[in-house]
Amino acid sequence: MRLVFVRHGEPDYEHDCLTENGRVQAKSTAVRLAKEKFSAIYSSPMGRARETASYTAQGRGLDIKILDFMHEIDWGDVRDAAGSDGAANNAGATGVDVKSGSAQSEPKLEYDGHPWILGYKLLTEEPEYIGSPDWRNHRYFKNNICTQYYDKISKKFDEFLLGYGLRRKNNLYLCEKKCDETIALFAHGGSGSIMLSHVLNFPFTTALMTTPFGVCSITIIEFGVDEGKLTIPRLELFNDMNHIEKFKKEEIKFEK
Repeated sequence: MRLVFVRHGEPDYEHDCLTENGRVQAKSTAVRLAKEKFSAIYSSPMGRARETASYTAQGRGLDIKILDFMHEIDWGDVRDAAGSDGAANNAGATGVDVKSGSAQSEPKLEYDGHPWILGYKLLTEEPEYIGSPDWRNHRYFKNNICTQYYDKISKKFDEFLLGYGLRRKNNLYLCEKKCDETIALFAHGGSGSIMLSHVLNFPFTTALMTTPFGVCSITIIEFGVDEGKLTIPRLELFNDMNHIEKFKKEEIKFEK
């Protein structure tokens, strides 16, 4: 099976849709993917992802199937989320259970818990965490809402792959039935980073820093199809933006 992952085009975050330039990018992406024989097209429920997917779906006779769990992630201190209307409501939309727990005794998260900023700080200031699977126990992530998203999306994505005959086993995937299909998934930088980190087995903090997704970028993961055997997911293509003529270089912002 081949999974073609596409991040949405240039967004109008306020209205959760694409900008005019984003629509041009989405059209170019559809042309780039024209020769791909998709058996299904999936999307996050958010408007900017669905709008990007719509251009690729045109003329294929395929409905866009919504994967609620691929909604963009949120972040922040669980103490704040438990009593606020922002992150808590966003978390509830995807079934993430926001709990305060032991967070009450922890210092407040820096930078509102922004995972990209904290990932950078963690890897540059505490190099012992580079490549470490223990990232989730660091103070930057232990009580961060984004870690709850990580667990939720990882679990749901494995359930999704099981529908294609791929069962998670020993951090790889057992091919229970042959599947030669190619599917498309349109989603976001945060949920995409979790998917990539989980499927390819490297730390979320490393994924955030070393494998960022550009607007309308194309990433392809290939799963082996030998029935009854373990398959090691292979990164066939990552962050291909050669089809995009105009895009703004995105920078990490220190505001939420």
